[in-house]
Amino acid sequence: MSLVRAVEVPRLPVSRLEPVIGEPRLAELTRAAGQVRQMLAGRTIWNVNSTAAGGGVAEMLQVLVGYVQEMEIPVGWLVIGGDAGFFAITKRLHNQIHGSLSGAPLGAAEAGHYAQMLAANAVELAARIRPGDVVLLHDPQTAGLAAPLAQAGARVVWRCHIGVDWEDDVTRAGWDFLRPHLAAVEAFVFSRREYVPSWIPAGKSWIIPPSIDPFSPKNQPLAADTVRAILVKLGVLDGPSPAVPATFVRRDGAMDTVTRQAVVVGESRPAADDPVLVQVSRWDRLKDMAGVMRGFADHVAPGGDGYLMLVGPSVKDVSDDPEGAAVYGECLLQLRDLSPATRARILLVTLPLDDVDENAAMVNALQRHATVIAQKSLAEGFGLTVAEGMWKGRPVIGSAVGGIIDQIAEGTGILLHDPADLAMFGSAARLLLDDPVLAARTGQAAHAHVRQHYVGDLHLLRYGSLLGTLIGGG
Repeated sequence: MSLVRAVEVPRLPVSRLEPVIGEPRLAELTRAAGQVRQMLAGRTIWNVNSTAAGGGVAEMLQVLVGYVQEMEIPVGWLVIGGDAGFFAITKRLHNQIHGSLSGAPLGAAEAGHYAQMLAANAVELAARIRPGDVVLLHDPQTAGLAAPLAQAGARVVWRCHIGVDWEDDVTRAGWDFLRPHLAAVEAFVFSRREYVPSWIPAGKSWIIPPSIDPFSPKNQPLAADTVRAILVKLGVLDGPSPAVPATFVRRDGAMDTVTRQAVVVGESRPAADDPVLVQVSRWDRLKDMAGVMRGFADHVAPGGDGYLMLVGPSVKDVSDDPEGAAVYGECLLQLRDLSPATRARILLVTLPLDDVDENAAMVNALQRHATVIAQKSLAEGFGLTVAEGMWKGRPVIGSAVGGIIDQIAEGTGILLHDPADLAMFGSAARLLLDDPVLAARTGQAAHAHVRQHYVGDLHLLRYGSLLGTLIGGG
């Protein structure tokens, strides 16, 4: 059975970005695309990661690969495979890079299994990738592919979407595990300068923040009645469905309807006009869903009205995150221990991932309905759910960790300087839930900030500069 599979992505016209970014930015993107086509001279750019659905990396690739294809640049996307042991190792490695040691330190047995599994993937990849092709390897799951692919003649770039801006014994152990595998990498890409390990030469590191696509199913405009129709279909909102259908536009431009329901654990549902605090993320301990629940129960619910929705993917559908089911289970147990009055105002929501576009439309509706959006992460590579929430004109309360610091500028949201301070989190939530004028003003500023800094044309232009240096330099 094959370990590697190709992901087919619909072509996306970059011209639709013009109303958002303006004609000068679109012209610059078109000019750069022409230069990249000429530089590649028939070579292909390959993205390689470990999942086609679930998480920000897969979501960005769905969009960026579509735009690149439309600009007639040869590009492909391949997903590697692995057994449960491999993904357990890479999850522990992910946590270590974020400074969290889950279980015993990774030893020789884990290093051997990691290398063995990636060696098997490399054999299949080498049959697809030609000498001179550019390979963008994404995150720790793929680091062990660098040497064999370079030996096969590929130009290898490693793109790390995670990191922290400090160093300790745990993070050093994670990097020590990865470093031998990365010797053949020609360029390294990080989301923030602070994430670049000291042993990477300055001339080999590039800083490329991630981006959103305003027209993807997750971010496209949705009318208020459509939002309510989707939420009633999901089962998270009380009351009859509006007369309009729960429609959205797919990435290929086709109109479709949300038909699947979420799995919702909660004893009641908010009405359409009830204030709602929403956090959307993976069931990952570093996203601190449990902390959001505790903060709401202790410091938000006692002070006024409002519901909390903790929203994540179906735990059975994210293949590279074996920790998700355990974290979700812990949240269920925590919910059941709350008082009846508080428990009645909290919903745990898991969204199906059978259809990536439909899942994205569900998230879009949930964020647009939210009064306030939270991202109370304990550590964060970048946290693109923050920019997605800001794009919808919603005020976001985010932890002052990782890329969340970059996204929430003054006046565009609230940064929590201590993510563990639940009282501060509760005060920020109550402030925004109780002051609609402040919430609206903050949300408008947030939308403008994302338009200026985190739309996909800037993301692609930075990659164009990297390719110019990589290929132009030999």
